Amino acid sequence: MSNADLRRIDREIRATTKKLEAVRRGELWPLNSHERRAMLRAAAGGAYRTLRGRSTGRAETQMESTGTAAEMRLTAELNALHGERQRLITEAARAKAARKSSGWW
Repeated sequence: MSNADLRRIDREIRATTKKLEAVRRGELWPLNSHERRAMLRAAAGGAYRTLRGRSTGRAETQMESTGTAAEMRLTAELNALHGERQRLITEAARAKAARKSSGWW
């Protein structure tokens, strides 16, 4: 493990955390293409139903579920990044302990 690997992982963790916070605020930029299309499709459907004087409940539900799915995806990605960071740190500690016990220090 090198410090560069840790810096790369830390940078990805910060970026993913920013994306997660943006999704929780309702912003569209962190969504992937599938989620963005679903969100825009629901918004267009809701606008059409509003023009016709009908309820927009289904469109609102679709938008909410798409946002929740994006939040879950980003949370899982963040957990995986934290796990990878911990694995790198543990690997480095084991290597250091092995070097120290062999007198190679």
